[in-house]
Formats: sequence, structure tokens, C-alpha cells
Amino acid sequence: MVVERKDIGSWLSGPDTSGVSAYPGQRLGLPESGPSSLARAGRRILAICIDWGLSYLIAHLLLAGNSMGILAIFLLEQVVLVGTLGYSIGHRIAGIHVIRVGGGSAGLLAGVVRAVLLALVLPVVITDADHRGLHDRAANTVLIRG
Repeated sequence: MVVERKDIGSWLSGPDTSGVSAYPGQRLGLPESGPSSLARAGRRILAICIDWGLSYLIAHLLLAGNSMGILAIFLLEQVVLVGTLGYSIGHRIAGIHVIRVGGGSAGLLAGVVRAVLLALVLPVVITDADHRGLHDRAANTVLIRG
């Protein structure tokens, strides 16, 4: 059996990109831009800063700025609002919301999973080709533009 050059390819041809999406969210059936497209990092960061700031403000007013109180308020907001409405206050201001992959509302269980992993921080910064963090993958959700 003789191996020919065409069988092994060339280092000049680069990696196989036949299974790679043209844009983030394409594999999930989302449009490239506009409403219902994947929410980009800027909107996500704005939303979490707003949510964290509001949690800090509420904890400062009610709990004398207790750091565990800030986290508890943040988690409660994420679970209740994302689990029932599909968005937190920060998401709403940033114009994004959470849906289940394939459509439909996220649900309370997804709200709990997302909130707990969001509090751990690391799952949020590890993303896939569709810019979904491990918290979204675990909850089978995606953050889209409204």
C-alpha cells in the first residue's frame, strides 16, 4: 500500500473548516444580525454590570453592603427574573434576553443553573464557537438580542 501526497494533504491547505459556521449562532439557527441574533459580548458585559450594580445598591441600602448579601441578591434576581421572564434588569436595559435553544422560555430550572454557574465566574468566560458560556450550555439556553 502506497500513500500518496493527495491522501495526506498539504500543510499549506490549513485546517479543515468544512464544519465551521460562517458566524456565531449559525449552528443554532440564529440570524447573523438584528433581532433574535446572538447577543455579543458588549451587551452581555453591560447587562451583568447593571445587575451587579443594582445588587450592590440594594445590599448597601438593606444589608449595610454585606458581600454575601450582594451575591444573594444577584442570584435571586437571576433565578427569578431570568427563570420567569427570560431577562434580568440588566438584560432588559441592554436589549437582550435568554431563551432555550430552539426557542421558548428558559424556565426556572435553567434560571437556577445559569445563576449558580454565573456566580462561579469561570463557566461564563469559557465559551464555545457560538460565544455561549458553559452556564448557557449547561442550561441549554442562548442569550439573544431582543
